[in-house]
Amino acid sequence: MLFTTPQLTEKELQVLQRIEDYKRQLSYTITQSLRWTGLLRRSTFARCIQGSNSIEGYNVSVEDAIAAVEGEMPLEAEEEAWMAVTGYRDAMTYVLQLATDPHFTYSASLIKSLHFMMLRHDLTTHPGTWRPGTIFVRNDLKGEIVYEGPDVNNVPSLIDEMVTSLNKDNSDVHVIVRAAMGHLNLVMIHPFSDGNGRMARCLQSLILAREGILAAPFSSIEEYLGRNTPAYYDVLGIVGGGSWHPERDATPWVRFTLMAHFRQAETLLRRMKEIGLVWNALENKLAQQGLPDRAIFALSDAAFGYRIRNSTYRKVAEISENLASHDLKALVEAGYLIPEGERRGRCYAASPLLKQMRTGFRVPRSEEDPFADTTVPISSTNERQPLLPL
Repeated sequence: MLFTTPQLTEKELQVLQRIEDYKRQLSYTITQSLRWTGLLRRSTFARCIQGSNSIEGYNVSVEDAIAAVEGEMPLEAEEEAWMAVTGYRDAMTYVLQLATDPHFTYSASLIKSLHFMMLRHDLTTHPGTWRPGTIFVRNDLKGEIVYEGPDVNNVPSLIDEMVTSLNKDNSDVHVIVRAAMGHLNLVMIHPFSDGNGRMARCLQSLILAREGILAAPFSSIEEYLGRNTPAYYDVLGIVGGGSWHPERDATPWVRFTLMAHFRQAETLLRRMKEIGLVWNALENKLAQQGLPDRAIFALSDAAFGYRIRNSTYRKVAEISENLASHDLKALVEAGYLIPEGERRGRCYAASPLLKQMRTGFRVPRSEEDPFADTTVPISSTNERQPLLPL
């Protein structure tokens, strides 16, 4: 027996409709031939990777997450965090490939393979195999056991049941709800010695991507979960009840997931508007000063707070190392970038002039509670350590 999908109320259906409206707006913008959508896609993918790993205590900057996406070396990430991030990158990259595979089916082997990609750097965690015994989840802050997974002998059959349910034609259940239930069931089965949370979030992203509502990176709520880790763990604790209890009501989890999708969509729409405004302003500045229009790739990243490297810039601009160096030097001389470091360690950050331009195009941030029909100020990013290490 698995956790069953709850019956949605009229309010929850209304929120789902609003999420679909947001996603249609996102889809329209993403599919247009706009030069900046590629950069937004890259940064969104990087934030998914960063968010999911931050929940486990593997904290890296968005810059380093982008470096992982681009196949570059990190600027400052520690080795353990870097291995976790690149492992998750590999698994999520495979998810992006599976999103459009016409012969795709869910299977236990697929789940094991994704898990191996994530944790192959640490063989003590038994990557790619079910846990060998009983598993307890501990709240390190309180020194308490907060969850006990089901008997190890039941893991294979529970996974098989979950896979069977995922392969069924469940078109009568909205994909957002199906993905939420896949996430919930996998994390509650807790089939692995480590990495269960990452694997459950990865599975949720895969289910969403397979539906094709949005390009895969824009379907994920992992960035939101990384910013709201305590609330994420709280709702799992409420629904889980301390041990394997699939008879419990999953409604609080589904409502939390709907909220996550709603707010993540709001965040992406705001970013799209901001990057479009900044991009247009920077293009005009480059034209006025006779600078190459390809330099927009470096300036737009710097304007949004990322440090620029020659290797990253030349890859996205599709130019040589020497030409990239020439462009970056010209941007420094024009007062847009400030060089940091020397030789191979050199990178470039936004100048006060560029930061001022960026500030002028900020879109007000607010987080609406669609269930309460009220608007509240956005909360700051939560950087506390996870309460319940999944």
